[in-house]
Amino acid sequence: MSKSAYRLVLAGLAVLVLAATAVITVQRVSPYVAAVLIIALATAPFLISFERSRPDAREVVLMAVLTALAVASRAAFAFVPHFKPMAGVVMIAGIALGPRAGFLVGVLAALASGFLFGQGPWTPFQMLAFGAAGAAAGLLGACGAFPRAGLSLGQRVGLAAGGFVLVVLVLGPILDTSTLFLMASSLTPASAAAVYLAGLPVNTVHGAATALTLLLAANPLLGQIARVRRKYGLE
Repeated sequence: MSKSAYRLVLAGLAVLVLAATAVITVQRVSPYVAAVLIIALATAPFLISFERSRPDAREVVLMAVLTALAVASRAAFAFVPHFKPMAGVVMIAGIALGPRAGFLVGVLAALASGFLFGQGPWTPFQMLAFGAAGAAAGLLGACGAFPRAGLSLGQRVGLAAGGFVLVVLVLGPILDTSTLFLMASSLTPASAAAVYLAGLPVNTVHGAATALTLLLAANPLLGQIARVRRKYGLE
């Protein structure tokens, strides 16, 4: 992994810890406002880093296309309850383009899809959740766990399994947290357990959609992205 990727991840984690500590210290801040503040501060290092990198216009176009594809994948399966391939497409973007681009594709896809399915207080949590999925996949790609193209069957199965676990244990609970803040009358261990347990079946279906997307679409999409990167000198 490049030093810049390490610095970016460490900066995001440091800001997240500092923001959480500050919010815990200031007890009068409402839980929802505190959570949105933490999300904004955790997202800031990725946005600032991308802005300072002066990305090539062709790279921006490629990210925009992948963002649109992620939104379209969610819209295409809107008739199937909780079956969202969008996280799988975001993870593929992360592997192909790196953790920073993967995070931004996830954030923008969540924001853009909200215009189709409804914006609301849950939107910041969706942006963080899908951004985290793209960044995590990007880190796996940068570490060499998965190549940018030409995954073997074993690698595709491993990626699909990793995507399922990521959605069930990370992405899904982040989304459930917005439900906890917005629906629970009081924040207690019992109310939190009820919300997270109720969300487990939904997250399982979401994880299965992500795993299936990665298993079937990872190689074709990664191959096309690699071809575009070679053709336009984005390697």
